[in-house]
This record gives sequence, C-alpha cells and structure tokens, in this order.
Amino acid sequence: MNIAYWIVAGLLAVFYFYAGTLKVIRSRDQLRPMMAWVDRIPLPALRALGTVEILGATGLILPPLTSIAPSLAPASAIGFVLLQTGAVTVHLTGEDGRIALNVGLIATAALTIWLATGW
Repeated sequence: MNIAYWIVAGLLAVFYFYAGTLKVIRSRDQLRPMMAWVDRIPLPALRALGTVEILGATGLILPPLTSIAPSLAPASAIGFVLLQTGAVTVHLTGEDGRIALNVGLIATAALTIWLATGW
C-alpha cells in the first residue's frame, strides 16, 4: 500500500503543483486556451485557487515524507475531492461541459484518501 500511495499521490501532486503554478504566474490570456473558464472568476480568486493547489500538492507529499503530521495527507486529498466537485459545478454551469478530467481527478484523490488511511 505504501508504494501505491507514493505513486498515486506523487502523480496527483505533480499535476496540482503544475496546474497551481500556472494559475499563479500566468495571465488570463495565457491560461484561456487551456482553461476556458478563467474569464468567469476574478483574477484574485484564480491566484488563490492556484495557491491552494500548490499547498495541497505539498500536503500530499511532505507530511508522510517527514512523518510530521501525516494526517495532513488525507486532508489534502479530501480538499482536492472538494475542489474538483466545485470545478465540475463551474464547468456544468458554464458553456464548457467537459468534466472528464475533473471526474478522473476526483477518483484519483479518493483513491489517495483510501491509500493514505491504510498506514
């Protein structure tokens, strides 16, 4: 289970760290081709979302790695499930109905929660 956690959590962390970094450093014009919904939320909220994603990715890796507050890892994964549930809502209420990636991320985060509680 430990190896499975590191594989799944590592992939999830890399994805969210990358996506969060893009949201923090890129302009709306640069993000628009990848994320059609960026015009629907204020820029400070977009930056905050990116920061939350970076912190959540860090929470998946550092606590179990350092054995300091390892319960933060499943908490980060729960946060990602909630984040993606909100993302599905945003996609379905707008003109962009593509939610396959979001559903896959929800499933991956749920798997991470299950693997993290197996310690």
